[in-house]
Amino acid sequence: MSQITLRIEGMHCAGCAATIEKALREAPGVVSAVVNFPMGRASVGLSSGADVEALLGAVQSAGYRASVLDEERREGIETEEIRKLRSARRRALLAWAFTAPAMALMGLHMLAPGLVEGAAGIHVFAHPLLYLALAAPVVFLAGSEVLRSGFGSLGRLAPNMDALIAMAAAVSFLTGLAALRSPQVADFSAIGAMIVAFHLTGRYLEARSCGRASQAVRALLELRPETARVRRGDEWKEIRAEELRAGDEVLVKPGEKIPADGTVRRGEGAVDEALVTGESMPVEKRPGDGVVGASVNREGALEVEVTRVGRESFLARVVALVEACQGSKVPIQRLADRVAGRFVPAVFALSVLTFAAWLAFPENFRAVLEWAAPVAFWTPRSLGDISLALYAAVAVLVIACPCALGLATPIALMVGTGRGAQRGILIRRGEAVERMKDVRVVAFDKTGTLTEGKPRVTDVAAAEGFLKDDVLRLAAAVERFSEHPLAEAIVEAATSPPPSASPSPAKGEGGKGGEAEDFAAVPGRGARARVSGEAVLVGGRSFLDGEGVPTAAAPFGAFEAEGKTVVGVAVEQRLAGAIALRDELKPGAREAVARLRAMGLHVVMLTGDSPASASGVAREAGIEDVRARVLPEDKVRAVEGLRREFGPVAMVGDGLNDAPALAAADVGVAIGSGTHIAVESSGVVLTSDDPRAAADAVALSRATFRTIRENLLWAFGYNVVMIPLAVAGLLHPAMAEAAMALSSLNVVWNSLRLRKVGI
Repeated sequence: MSQITLRIEGMHCAGCAATIEKALREAPGVVSAVVNFPMGRASVGLSSGADVEALLGAVQSAGYRASVLDEERREGIETEEIRKLRSARRRALLAWAFTAPAMALMGLHMLAPGLVEGAAGIHVFAHPLLYLALAAPVVFLAGSEVLRSGFGSLGRLAPNMDALIAMAAAVSFLTGLAALRSPQVADFSAIGAMIVAFHLTGRYLEARSCGRASQAVRALLELRPETARVRRGDEWKEIRAEELRAGDEVLVKPGEKIPADGTVRRGEGAVDEALVTGESMPVEKRPGDGVVGASVNREGALEVEVTRVGRESFLARVVALVEACQGSKVPIQRLADRVAGRFVPAVFALSVLTFAAWLAFPENFRAVLEWAAPVAFWTPRSLGDISLALYAAVAVLVIACPCALGLATPIALMVGTGRGAQRGILIRRGEAVERMKDVRVVAFDKTGTLTEGKPRVTDVAAAEGFLKDDVLRLAAAVERFSEHPLAEAIVEAATSPPPSASPSPAKGEGGKGGEAEDFAAVPGRGARARVSGEAVLVGGRSFLDGEGVPTAAAPFGAFEAEGKTVVGVAVEQRLAGAIALRDELKPGAREAVARLRAMGLHVVMLTGDSPASASGVAREAGIEDVRARVLPEDKVRAVEGLRREFGPVAMVGDGLNDAPALAAADVGVAIGSGTHIAVESSGVVLTSDDPRAAADAVALSRATFRTIRENLLWAFGYNVVMIPLAVAGLLHPAMAEAAMALSSLNVVWNSLRLRKVGI
């Protein structure tokens, strides 16, 4: 299945999104479709052979416009969005230029009805022609887009939010025309202008606020430098950064941004990788070290070979992950979507019923008005029954707010994931936010997650008949084929042994070693190969015991008591010796564990190391529950057992052997420097190696979901309270429209508070 992203134009509410989703899902070849209203995007899963043009046609048939979103069009789209924002501002200003005088005249007429009269005794401030003249430019010029969208959706039998506003404004304006022929009809034309003016103002403020909500992603994109200094022959030439290709060599001077992902070839420096780690402490870089595009070289000149550009770059992948999450939906959103999708037709029906009820039971409704007179003095009780019925019906049309329901979840998710991206927390799927806030257990892998993942050899012990350098060289010959951190440390020690691992006299001949053949890894246990024709085993005590190698003479226990990991070496089923390694705890590990425990979470360590070695690291980190000698398949069972015992589990890991447990956990949290498989098995990716980011991810998830619940509570509560007031005639239609606009804005503003969440 392939995935494409469409940019949708013309959406104005959650009802629009529901209509487009339905149209896309009915298109041939579509496997899944999710429309994000505030982002104006649709994420569509396609089967092989699906016709993209058919998708665009389906959206157009639904009354909207769509185009395929790609990296090349992004800058032009952002420019167009700025133009649309300016257009929305101009429309709002035009509307108020005519609405403000109309409101002033209405106020004068209400406060001093006899202030000015014409020769025939007509109140010129209240003459329908004057109000119609002021209302017409607002309704038909400034509000033309609203009318087209609203009545167009009615014609397609899929009414949207604009349909409510368009109908309310049109009905209000028509009362002004009717008032010209019959003085008994109340003139609501100025109210129609006010409805449109408030609506356009709310739309402008909402668009502006939504732009602020997606600011984090824009900020990431703006980090990209515009130019690069690239080697061309014997000279350095300045070109546009987007022209770089893999293999180019670029020169980065102090204070400049690194133009693309790459590897340092010459020079040393200190690079600020805040966009990767969330911390501004510069990282020392030397030849062979990797660097990330858009990070800042603080000191020293670096010559960097470009390795990844465009969509393959770190920055592009981060943006893609964030946008994928923002385009997804959390489970709680389904209820809001179902309600919002049926909201507009229900409001139309309620408005008609309100009009009919007022005509059928005018005295009952007037009694309510009299009772509420002290707090609803703006309702003109002197109006006739038909006028009051229209007054209440129009108020019902404009007070209902499906936009708040449609914005409640995606806008909070947008801001929360953007904030997370700034701090190196990438939430790959929306449901991970909801699951993460429910976790009761956080299980950590040890090596590379809680520890540096770069162990070093501290001791080498040789059995009788072997030298220490024999043990080290034999182990290195086998482990040279492995990518495990312990294997890399052994190979490094064999190349340049530390003093503590230097050879010492022992009985027997030295010089054992050579090239390894027939290498085979036993995941989580060890490895075997043939070296100079002899069968060599390298692994933990349980591995050697399982292979029938006596290990009683090896100093496993003594080394493990010191919190070290011990690797045994056997030649032809005979113990040759043991190698002790130590992996230092990461600086933030203890603080991460303390924070998680303060949140009420149970913290566990799951590791394939020996109990003694694991316990030493766990004590240092402050973890009391340690599960050692856990193989990859055992980690899955351990996760399932923890879930039964405590509740939902978050698994934090970075290695290939962590991938099954990451997938089995309720939320998999992958250290971003880990293997690709581990990252793909997770719902959350931490781009830094700092374990404290795991605690930050939990805090961010809780804050984001708390905001979602607040938004939904407000959206539902607002409609539950305000709609009955409108039915009873206790809300002025203009006040109702202002309240509706503020309801949507409140959801956005509440979500924007997530930009300052403390993580």
